[in-house]
Amino acid sequence: MGNKINIYTDGSCSKNPGPGGWATLIIYENKVTCLSGYEVESTNNRMELIAVVEALKEIIKKCNKYKAFEIFSDSAYVVNSFKNRWMYNWKSSGWKTKNGRDVKNIDLWKQSIKLISMINNKNPECEIIFTKIKGHSGITYNEIVDKLAKEETLKASKEKGSG
Repeated sequence: MGNKINIYTDGSCSKNPGPGGWATLIIYENKVTCLSGYEVESTNNRMELIAVVEALKEIIKKCNKYKAFEIFSDSAYVVNSFKNRWMYNWKSSGWKTKNGRDVKNIDLWKQSIKLISMINNKNPECEIIFTKIKGHSGITYNEIVDKLAKEETLKASKEKGSG
């Protein structure tokens, strides 16, 4: 098994809701891989979560060779949801919050659960760690994904404006 892979994720939205972008940066074997994309109409939380979903897709590809993955995010919503396993509570409560409201981004939470299950089935020893970091604090890789997510948000804004 190889060393731990570090993954940085971020999401951006020009208005909330509005055009949004996401970015994921994966560091392994002295390589850096960046993924990014956008939605013409989205929310900041949705973009943050899509970045993690894309990270989980990459983990599936690498979990036989690597055992530990650390996902860094400046989103408390994302980190707390995964660390505290809120999505499993939401699933068992019919996708309702403790207050009885509908959970937002159900499609992405369902996809996250499915991806984590696939990772666990492929390699039960695989560990995924979620770490909350402070945004806009000079952490190099976080600054990169922040910039990429904002660039994707601009693309989404331009596409929305031309439609």
